[in-house]
Amino acid sequence: MHQDFLTFLDFTQEQAKHLLEFAIDLKTHPEKYGKPLEGMAIVALFEKPSLRTRVTFDVGINQLGGHMVYVDSQGAELKKREDPKDVGNNLAQWAKAIVARVFSHETLQDLAAGSDVPVINALCDKFHPCQALADYISMQEHLGSVAGKTMAYVGDGNNVTHSLLILGILLGCHQVVVTPKGHDIAAQIKETVIDLAQAHNVKLTFTHQISDLQHCDVIYTDTWLSMGDDTPLADIKEKFMPYQVNEALVEQSNAKFVMHCQPAHRDLEITSSLMDSDKSLLMTQSSNRLHAQNAILSYLLAKPSLQS
Repeated sequence: MHQDFLTFLDFTQEQAKHLLEFAIDLKTHPEKYGKPLEGMAIVALFEKPSLRTRVTFDVGINQLGGHMVYVDSQGAELKKREDPKDVGNNLAQWAKAIVARVFSHETLQDLAAGSDVPVINALCDKFHPCQALADYISMQEHLGSVAGKTMAYVGDGNNVTHSLLILGILLGCHQVVVTPKGHDIAAQIKETVIDLAQAHNVKLTFTHQISDLQHCDVIYTDTWLSMGDDTPLADIKEKFMPYQVNEALVEQSNAKFVMHCQPAHRDLEITSSLMDSDKSLLMTQSSNRLHAQNAILSYLLAKPSLQS
């Protein structure tokens, strides 16, 4: 039976640690694993525009010996044209996996319901698991470990926050989430990660006060201007500027590094000077998107040898 990759919620702690270790080993020693996607076609179905996701999947699939077929739905929701379940069923006739970047998590679930090949979440409204894996690879490389370290997410609670929390807790990384009032993570996800943190003995803090952030190893932020958001910039700045990741916040928290999944708006959610400093892991994260996704594709399509 095939395995989909929609969220880390169905991973055990052992599976999460293994995937992280495998991703780093695949990056460091690709010659050990050959071409696990040799002769395979992988469909990449995108409802939303992309730079990093599209390029890294295309390059990575090629590196692994496969061929990516890009399907652009031209910024429209797939379900308005055809039932995603039927799309998944059709694509499974020709491809070994489906990579989907979509507006709604339900679209991924429908694709998976109709497909008998793995469906990989390349971003949806609830989760961004490929990004999260790339981020924890970056932390591991620069801090020596993830377990026992503290990540502080500052800004708008969103799909990236959800995936960082879930995977981070599984990897033993303590979490602090600092958001303006009204911009918390989804209530259902919050309940889930609180239970998950308790089960894995991970410290988890939610606060609206930026002054509460007194210690962390990494500060992570994301755009305040989500794709398609037409809220006036002046209104966004009024609410979010106190949560800007800047040199003063880094000093306050004793953070060693700053992270951002990009695209970043310089001197809004993060200062330009910090982005370009030696504390910035932004380009490391970007580079590791390729290696994270290569690991995910190999993990799903070359089992059982890579999952031992």
